Amino acid sequence: MTQRIAFSASDRPEAQSARVRLVERYGSVDPSEADVIVALGGDGFMLETLHANLQRRTPVFGMNRGSVGFLMNDYEEDGLVERLESAGRAVIHPLQMDAWTESGQAHSGLAINEVSLLRQTRQSAKLKITVDGRVRLEELSCDGCMVATAAGSTAYNLSAHGPIIPLDAQALALTPISAFRPRRWRGALLPHAAKVCFEVLEADKRPVSATADSFEVRRVTRVDVRERRDIALTMLFDAGRSFEERVLAEQFAS
Repeated sequence: MTQRIAFSASDRPEAQSARVRLVERYGSVDPSEADVIVALGGDGFMLETLHANLQRRTPVFGMNRGSVGFLMNDYEEDGLVERLESAGRAVIHPLQMDAWTESGQAHSGLAINEVSLLRQTRQSAKLKITVDGRVRLEELSCDGCMVATAAGSTAYNLSAHGPIIPLDAQALALTPISAFRPRRWRGALLPHAAKVCFEVLEADKRPVSATADSFEVRRVTRVDVRERRDIALTMLFDAGRSFEERVLAEQFAS
């Protein structure tokens, strides 16, 4: 049975022109009617497409027409239908971020890659970290800290020297960003069901923002993070180039 394909593209000219050619060749339906969405762009656009598809949760097959393409397949116009039929699936579960501000307002967001806390001024942030109701760090002085999913472990988390996590490891990365004290703390690997609470110390003097992927909340005082196992998002990868293989290869990259 022929799959109904919806093509979406980032604003980059090469992505837009690719979409025109692919639609002419394969046709296109509205995303609400599609069996698969083909996203043309970089990793950022893949995240945008997955977020836009949270309600329907249609599988997404990315093709790289951007600058970074770890989550994308190679761009090739020939044989797309066959590639989609033989593609492997990677199922990911996003993080739920619940954040409270100094004014008492509550904000919630979902993160496919990571939830990150960052200092807003020249002064370092001071964070108290609790995992599953137990205080693990009374005070972390840092530029910030994040909780990353396996899918996001090769993104900002890796740049902050966090661990790369295989998709089937069922683990989360708790990674500091430029930790000052304790200076030697390099983060932790947590079970995927762990609930992490960040309390911002001296929030009036040392303001902190919290971000779930691209959704940002300023001047937070507390941020709770947990995995949403009830939400399953599917990315498709070419046969023989699974997400698991990419993660493994990344760990041996020089």
